[in-house]
Amino acid sequence: MSDVHIRNIEAYKTKFSSKTGIGWLKRNSVGPYGDYPRIMLRIFILCALAVLAKAQFQPQPTGRILEPPIPRLCAQRTIHERFNGKGYYFSWADSRTAGQEIDWLAARNFCRQRCMDLVSLETSAENEFIKSRIVQNNIKYIWTSGRLCDFKGCDRPDLQPPNINGWFWTAELQKLAPTTDRNQNDWSPSGGIGKPQPDNREALQGGAPENCLAVLNQFYNDGVNWHDVACHHKKSWVCEENDSLLKYVRFINPNLRV
Repeated sequence: MSDVHIRNIEAYKTKFSSKTGIGWLKRNSVGPYGDYPRIMLRIFILCALAVLAKAQFQPQPTGRILEPPIPRLCAQRTIHERFNGKGYYFSWADSRTAGQEIDWLAARNFCRQRCMDLVSLETSAENEFIKSRIVQNNIKYIWTSGRLCDFKGCDRPDLQPPNINGWFWTAELQKLAPTTDRNQNDWSPSGGIGKPQPDNREALQGGAPENCLAVLNQFYNDGVNWHDVACHHKKSWVCEENDSLLKYVRFINPNLRV
């Protein structure tokens, strides 16, 4: 992710939360310039979302991309449980997706279409909440939004070496603590080759790089912990409501209850 992209994204986030952002314009939409400020802000938001998608993903060999929210699906999104003000969707709890397993990008897109994203385990409390649901329902593994920065711009000094400093929550654009700081993360102490996670095992054995973060439930008899996994593997998933996507859809669809 380039510095320019990060600056644009941070400016986009600040615009949403500032007093002169969306909330201010909605309260002051009638003025000497008519609808011009609202039209220009809509264009700005659409461009910002395009930058956000481009920053996280280059087009895949199959042509797959990170998808935008679909207002109708956002309004109809299923919330299975709420925790600390956020709504969560569990793929195994929905009769339409129970028993299904999909790859990391497909899981993100499923969530994003509904104004959600793959879960970001940003606090110990949230991590334990999600792990408890995995255990209660005997789920083998789930995808999270965690990702290793492995695209253009990831050669930044603060992301080096990537296996230690290059992991981030894609849904929130928030860096994880260094993988060597075991008190600030939940990486498993073991894995398929007996090494602490992340170990990039599959790549070392001649396969794909393990660039996505999953929670595994006793898969290697190592507890319920984080593992780096190749993104093409298929797993259950958990979606978490995404404030930025919800604000975006509510703004461009003021008459839609989202």
